[in-house]
Amino acid sequence: MTSAAAAVTVRLGTRGSALARAQADIAASALGHAGITAVETVVVHTHGDRHPETSVEELSGQGWFTAELQRALLDGEVDLAVHSYKDLAIARPTGLTLAAVLPRGDPRDAAVTRDGTPLADLPAGSRIGTSSPRRAALLAALHPGLVAVPIRGNVDTRLRKLDSGEVDAVLLAGAGLDRLHLGARAVTRLDPARFVPAPAQGAIAIEARTGSAEAALAGAVDHGPSAAAARAERAVLTALGGGCLLPLGAWAEVDGDRLTLHAMLAGDDGTIATALVVGAADGAEEAGRRAAAMLR
Repeated sequence: MTSAAAAVTVRLGTRGSALARAQADIAASALGHAGITAVETVVVHTHGDRHPETSVEELSGQGWFTAELQRALLDGEVDLAVHSYKDLAIARPTGLTLAAVLPRGDPRDAAVTRDGTPLADLPAGSRIGTSSPRRAALLAALHPGLVAVPIRGNVDTRLRKLDSGEVDAVLLAGAGLDRLHLGARAVTRLDPARFVPAPAQGAIAIEARTGSAEAALAGAVDHGPSAAAARAERAVLTALGGGCLLPLGAWAEVDGDRLTLHAMLAGDDGTIATALVVGAADGAEEAGRRAAAMLR
């Protein structure tokens, strides 16, 4: 990295939640290690942030937590945008590129219970807060005595609702808890081969304008294995034409040049279709397409 590049001030767009800011700090630190020493964080409020109690089903379209950030990029208000990769819609706006995927956090779902009881030991009828159709479907299949109830809000809000007795447990992304230094609250980290995470869960994506100098700078912090795993998982989603409301899970592990992909899709009748694909890490998208074909 040249000294001229290091002197550039990069404006990094982020949502305003505590988790989003923590992820922006991780991105800023990574960019700093690549030689960029001046990162200005710009908070952009998204549609999902402005409607924190609206159910997922009522929020129209996709990009609830990303569209405004992408617009700020296209309008030149920010130079880079940091996202929870799983929030990105399948279709990327013209003029934007995925510049980097940072080293992935824990991809697993985590259960937090009010009294510390493991998820599997909760009594029948216990209310489990989740806004995810995937988590609700897997909960019904693997823990049929427990009842999924809708819950919205950021991580702190959901934990407050848990602590106040609104629900008996919540299901959250383990990486999110870890980044907020709340990982100790997770009483159970769920086996990702059975309770399959959302595609790209735990991954942080950095988006930029196509062909921009900032895109090239951000590319220096791309983590190949995390990017390949996320590409495989997102390819399942793309092949099935789904979005956030599709009860789909996909989780890939990369070991050297080998990629192992687990995927699941819940049917309307509550059945769970599963797929396991082993392939080459440089054929991530093809592995995802193969898994999608098996799920069909």
